[in-house]
Amino acid sequence: MTIRHPFRWIVLGLIALLIGLQGKLWFGQGGRPEVAHLQGRVATQRSENAELRKRNGALAAEVEDLKSGTEAVEERARSELGMIKPGEVFYQVIEPEPPAKESE
Repeated sequence: MTIRHPFRWIVLGLIALLIGLQGKLWFGQGGRPEVAHLQGRVATQRSENAELRKRNGALAAEVEDLKSGTEAVEERARSELGMIKPGEVFYQVIEPEPPAKESE
């Protein structure tokens, strides 16, 4: 019986160690909840990166268009700066404001 007694304490010690390590795995720093949270953040960042890549592609195409052709420059000058070509007539249409309600 003296041989079994120390063996029992060793087994109980190993079981306690196993429970402690499992607790750290499931609930400690770097455990499952933190990993799940980080995976969610990675997915969010990936979708944001995809949107930014599309935006960058559109901006790069616009820059290339501005560098290579005059149509894009002309369009920008007309829409943003109100410029016109010689011989053209500029018409500005102003919508009438609705009459103000009279307060009683």
